[in-house]
Parts: sequence; C-alpha cells; structure tokens
Amino acid sequence: MQLIHFSEAGQSRIGIKTERGFLNAAKAAAALSLPVPSYIDDVLKDPVQAAQLDAILARADTLTDPVYYVSLDEVTFLPVLSRPGKILCIGKNYAAHVAETKSEAPKKPLVFSKFTSALAAHKENIPIPAGTDKVDYEVELVAVIGKKAYCVSPEEALEHVAGYTIGNDVTARDWQKGSPQWVLGKSPDKFAPLGPVYVTADELDPTHLDISLKLNGEVRQNSNTKHLIFDIATIISYISQHFALEPGDIIFTGTPDGVILGYPEDEQVWLKPGDVIESTIEGIGTLVNSFC
Repeated sequence: MQLIHFSEAGQSRIGIKTERGFLNAAKAAAALSLPVPSYIDDVLKDPVQAAQLDAILARADTLTDPVYYVSLDEVTFLPVLSRPGKILCIGKNYAAHVAETKSEAPKKPLVFSKFTSALAAHKENIPIPAGTDKVDYEVELVAVIGKKAYCVSPEEALEHVAGYTIGNDVTARDWQKGSPQWVLGKSPDKFAPLGPVYVTADELDPTHLDISLKLNGEVRQNSNTKHLIFDIATIISYISQHFALEPGDIIFTGTPDGVILGYPEDEQVWLKPGDVIESTIEGIGTLVNSFC
C-alpha cells in the first residue's frame, strides 16, 4: 500500500494509491458509509483504524468519479508521519560519507535525534534560521516502526517495520560542530521534511534501493542503500537494546556521500534562499523542498 497525507479544508486527510490515482479516503468513506482514519500515524498505532483503511481500499474500484481522487500537483501535502513519538537518526552510516568528512567509521550505530517541530512536508518551504550560514542537505531512507520493538534480534527486527518514506536530514553544520551534541544543528524548525509517499514494507526491499539528491537540478548525491554500514535490521536491533521503539517512531538511516560538508572548504557553497532540493529514493518517489 502507498499512502499520502494531505490537508483539505483545514482537515488532515489520507490518500490511498489505486490504479486510478490517489483516492481521497475521507470522501470515499463518506460515499461508502464507512469510518475513516485521518492520520497515517493512527493507522500504525491502532489495528481498528488500519482495518478501516483496508475496507475503503477493498471497495475503491466502485468509485470511478474523479471527485474521489486527488491531484498530486494540486494537493497540499502534510508530513507523511505528523505525530511520531520519536525521530531518531543514524550518523555516518555510508563509508563514502565517512571518508568525505574525514571521520572514523563508527563501530556501533551513531544515534541522535530530532524534535517533532523539525517535521516538514513535501513541497514545504524550509526557512534558513538567522545565525547560521552553513546549512546542508542529507537525503535518507526513513524506516517507520509499526510494532513495538524492545530487545529484538537483527533477524526479527524487520518484522517491526511498517513501511518507509524519504527524509532530508537538513543540518546547520556550524551549529552541529559548535557543540558535542548535534541537536542544535539538526533540529531547527522544518529541518526534517518527510514524504511525499509512505510505502508499506511488503512493497519495498530496503536493502537495495537507489538513493539520490539534486540541488537546483544538479546531482549531488547518488548511491544505493546496499552501501549502508549498518543495515536497517542492525539499526533497529541496536536501538531496541537501549529503549523501546513504538509504532509511529521513525528512523533516518543515514546519508550517502555528496553533502556540502564533504567538499573542499574553498568549494563549499552552503544552501541559500531559493535553492531547491529533490530527494529521490527508488520505489518511493521524490521529496521536493525549497529554502527560504
């Protein structure tokens, strides 16, 4: 299943991909006299609401009128996960990225976090805060937890993943480097855009996905998730030894090489207002954000 999260008349809505396009679940539910969830987060946390979405999709072929569908060019997107309990991130998780930043490869997953106020949507503008002039991009595959994971083994870890989306771990490098903790450089408002589509785990193999990023149309990052140092199963197992992962939690799994920080200092041109980032992952789509 592929889902989008969007706003309609000030209300949160879910769109479900069908052969005719993305079905507006709320309009479909009204026509079919069925209950409907409003947040993908709730679908992950509540089996009843997940079943509601399944029931709508099962009868989608009866809804042929275009009024029940949304145009991805016109819809106002929301972050696909709008109310995660935790936003966790893995640093230095591609060998080429470690090399370009002249760092040592971590022996264990390097875990940090972002605040929920950092969430942003597909096509949403990202403000560059006053006080930083070294804002960077990081395209990442984002894993979404669907079942509580506590002290799980790597072999069973992927059973706890509900699906995947695209994230951009936007970073203020001067703020990140100005403290032993990375949170100040990682969590400014809107520095964690997600989307445009959430893809359930049964439709995607996370171990071999092309991942890339364009800045103003120029390819800056281009790799594959097969190059992750710690794969997603290892990441989830490792984190779960320290605290429980809950349904709706999200994990940014690391970025490949090609970030601005990796360029020689005299070639580092940091993000500025008007720049457009396109973050693409095979099987999911392209997350687009402009800076302001």
